[in-house]
Amino acid sequence: MLNATSELRQLFTRSGIRTCAGAHNPAGARVAQMVGFDAIWSSSFEISASYCVPDASILSMSEYLHIAQSIASSVSIPVIADCDTGYGNAANVAYTVKRFESAGVAGISIEDQVFPKANSLMHGVQQLISVGEFTDKICAAKDAQVDPDFVVIARVEALIAGAGQEEAQWRATEYAAAGADAVLIHWNQSSFEPIRAFLEEWSHSVPVVVVPTTYYSVSRNELAKLGAKMVIYANHGIRSALSAIEDTLRSILQEGSADVVEHALWSVNRIFEQLQDVRESKRVNTGEALVVTPRRA
Repeated sequence: MLNATSELRQLFTRSGIRTCAGAHNPAGARVAQMVGFDAIWSSSFEISASYCVPDASILSMSEYLHIAQSIASSVSIPVIADCDTGYGNAANVAYTVKRFESAGVAGISIEDQVFPKANSLMHGVQQLISVGEFTDKICAAKDAQVDPDFVVIARVEALIAGAGQEEAQWRATEYAAAGADAVLIHWNQSSFEPIRAFLEEWSHSVPVVVVPTTYYSVSRNELAKLGAKMVIYANHGIRSALSAIEDTLRSILQEGSADVVEHALWSVNRIFEQLQDVRESKRVNTGEALVVTPRRA
């Protein structure tokens, strides 16, 4: 049986397109696995939002590492950690790879923005580092990994920074030549055309990853036909969760009872069974203690 790291490597070599879901905690990751996603994206946007801070290198590498490790220990599918800029220079990137790989993460993504970064969905504030500096980071990442199947994804922010299609292609080509196992081409506007153009022009064997947060109407099948190998639904977990929390709590306040929302909620027993990995609970004697049997060691 393949371990998660080898599984991620194979996801990029098998035919067809693979799906990856963003998560900011083990519960969200477990649900994504349950419904059939191929991999988990330990999302810096989701994690920072869950802490109510900007996605702008505010949290430390250790805080992101803790979440990614918790996610990786809670699912059997591969976890890719969104490691922003690699938390510094090439030496920082090497240290990042060692820590995340040891934590059970199957791969990381690093982007070619300056540190501290600006969230990619914001308009007009991204600044790119030089190609030479970023290829040094890729080389440092590949040199630092222990498992040869560990995946390093180079995230290209050129389109978002307004540098244009030619710059995006050039950077992606250089990153692939430096050893990146995949390139992620990112875009933050509603038109799909820049991504379409990139995919149509890309002629290298290194796979391409896309993140259709803003151009959400494009289908997975269309992306596959254009040659994309993985699609990441990077922040839909937290956005849907926040919407549900808001609606649920507002309804309880307005109605003065939880009865109005109970039908839409997971049962406590389902949480016992599918998130907390315990068998049916039973009370012993006349006390209140619960005896639970773990599903997994």
